[in-house]
Amino acid sequence: MISRVAPPLMVLLLAACSASSATTTAGKDGPVDAVRFAMPADSSAPPAARAEDAKGAWAATPDTARFGYPGEAPLLSLECRQGALVVTRNVAAPIGAAALFALQGSGYILRLPVDATAVPGRRGYVWQGAIPADDKRLTVFKAKFVGTLPGGGHIEVPASDVPGALIRRCAGAS
Repeated sequence: MISRVAPPLMVLLLAACSASSATTTAGKDGPVDAVRFAMPADSSAPPAARAEDAKGAWAATPDTARFGYPGEAPLLSLECRQGALVVTRNVAAPIGAAALFALQGSGYILRLPVDATAVPGRRGYVWQGAIPADDKRLTVFKAKFVGTLPGGGHIEVPASDVPGALIRRCAGAS
């Protein structure tokens, strides 16, 4: 008896769902029961699509070197802190996570331990690790290299004198 009653009952329930949802999805000026809310002032719009021919470049200050594209946040930052090179891959990292940032170039491989780190003045966490500035494996930054980070994607960085100069200054200061 249940098998004969169930199919008609299901049809009625589905029809009732369809009828009620049709009345709540469209209105004269927009959806009925829509709620508007303001985005926090510190939230930014998603970045505009980068042109195919855009070239990433290094920019430097006395204690930092940053790689990225004009008008965008840096993809990779190197900073000298007390004789150590702090490497930051500026992509979202899950709270409490740890990984190895694999860097490969010019015959060198560096597997840098990185942790999810909160950066003052920024929302969320990014990947960050440190290595002594006189470590020979830092030669990887002195030529073209690629980097891979679980959950952080792949990055290709062109050769530049900027990171090498920062590493030399940082190693000399320690």
